[in-house]
Amino acid sequence: MSAPPPILLLDVDGVLNAVRVELRPGWQRATFNGFVLSWDPTITARLRGLHESGVVEIQWLTTWAENADSLLAEPMGLPRGLRTHGREDVLPTGFAGERRGVSGWWKLAAIRALAEAEPGRRIVWIDDDLSDPAEDTREWLAANAHVLVVAPDFFAGLTHPQLDRVEAWLATPG
Repeated sequence: MSAPPPILLLDVDGVLNAVRVELRPGWQRATFNGFVLSWDPTITARLRGLHESGVVEIQWLTTWAENADSLLAEPMGLPRGLRTHGREDVLPTGFAGERRGVSGWWKLAAIRALAEAEPGRRIVWIDDDLSDPAEDTREWLAANAHVLVVAPDFFAGLTHPQLDRVEAWLATPG
């Protein structure tokens, strides 16, 4: 039995959804749950190809939580049924701040839990909020070389050069 592929943790806003007034040629725009999202279908097609070819296993790590799968995946050209990590997975229901014994960013708590549950598995974490991470996030990432961080610009979203970097990292031995 072969080892599972690396995990690609995917955010929505600022990554797939580039927050911009003017659409670039070829981009698409739609409204989901009252929010207008703009995305590059060539980026989502490339992500889908990486997932379907088994190069990575895409998982959602976004405040959209299950709505990323149920509302966004198909219209954006991504596969349905991807694992979803949401705030509720790491924080008790109705608890807005810190989880007992865990402080800080809920996404950091989620990736820590995932890394512990999947030891040895490489992870690509794509999130615009990683462009200037908090100290605890920087420390955790520095101690976990098996995690590649890609931090797209909030207004530009994920780009092909960033995906080139992901593919090059994935092609190198772990």
